[in-house]
Order: sequence, then structure tokens, then C-alpha cells
Amino acid sequence: MKNLCIFCGSSWGRRKEFEDAAIALSTEIARRGYGLVYGGSSAGLMGACADAALAEGGRVIGILPNALKAKEIDHKGLTELHLVESMHERKAMMEQLSDGFISIPGGIGTMDELFEMWTWASLGWHEKPSALFNVAGYYDDLIRFLDRTAEDAFVRQEHRDMLIVETDIDRLFERLEGYVAPKVGKWIPKEGSII
Repeated sequence: MKNLCIFCGSSWGRRKEFEDAAIALSTEIARRGYGLVYGGSSAGLMGACADAALAEGGRVIGILPNALKAKEIDHKGLTELHLVESMHERKAMMEQLSDGFISIPGGIGTMDELFEMWTWASLGWHEKPSALFNVAGYYDDLIRFLDRTAEDAFVRQEHRDMLIVETDIDRLFERLEGYVAPKVGKWIPKEGSII
């Protein structure tokens, strides 16, 4: 792995644990010699991630749509800042530049990024790991729902298991670094079962 991408909020959220986790995770990314790829903003948890990795001497690559430049406030101190025309282009560049993806607390934009990268992996479009860093139980309800999608046969268990879920940073890195993408096919929906 060379670069890890963090998906997170451009706001702070209500809990100090979210900021603390963003800082700790980004610091650890830099300490391990990885570059940090993220959304390019100086606001909220996004800015905290960039600042922490930069303070540790890390490389930080931001990708920001021009339309969000004023709203999310582009970070002026990054190693690289790529301005793109759309959210689609942003996600495509994040995927191209990254070797794995970590979602920490965030809103619908974070969910969009998480699900798109995980979907692409389940389709075999890339073999990169996706992870939820479940800070202060933020993703507990989502995790229960995702388990339900496999229980009710809308998602193959192998695809559900592709998403790493951790609360401990060291264990998170151990699983990201040891990730091997499963070789699983798609389904045939006519009979209502997946193969």
C-alpha cells in the first residue's frame, strides 16, 4: 500500500471522540509512511485529518470539486490539491490514487463514498479494502443493517465480509494491510437465491 483514503465529514459532529479519532488515525497513516488521500477541505473532520497527517510529516492529497471549493474551503497547505468538476470525478480520482479506504464519522457524502468504493470492489472493479472505523458506536446501527442485508440474501455474505469494521486503530491497520479480496461471482436473481 502507498496511499490510504479517508472519507469523513466536513463538519465536526457533536462528540469530541470524532475529532480525536480523525487525528489519531491520520497521524498513524503518516507514521506508517502512507500518503493520505481525502476530500481536500480545511473544514471539520476533513481538515483535522489533513492537519494531523501534515503535522506528522505525511503526504496529503486533496481532491475537491470546484463547486464545493468555497463551501468546504480548500486546504491551503496540502502536498497536492486536485480541483475537479464533479463528485463523480472526485470519487474516481480517490479510487485511482488510493490503495484502501477508511470511513470515519460523516454524513451522506461519506456514506456515498463508502458505498461506491465497496460496490466497485464487490463488482470486481478493484481489489482494495474498505473499512469502517466505528468511533463511539457511530456506525452500530448501519452495521446491524448491513448484516441484515446478508441475512435476507440481498448481499452475498462474501461481499458483506469485504467491509472491514474495527474500533481499534492497530487492528484496523492489521486488517487493511493483510486484506485479500475474495474471488466471488455475482448472483442470478430469478430464483431468489444468490450463487
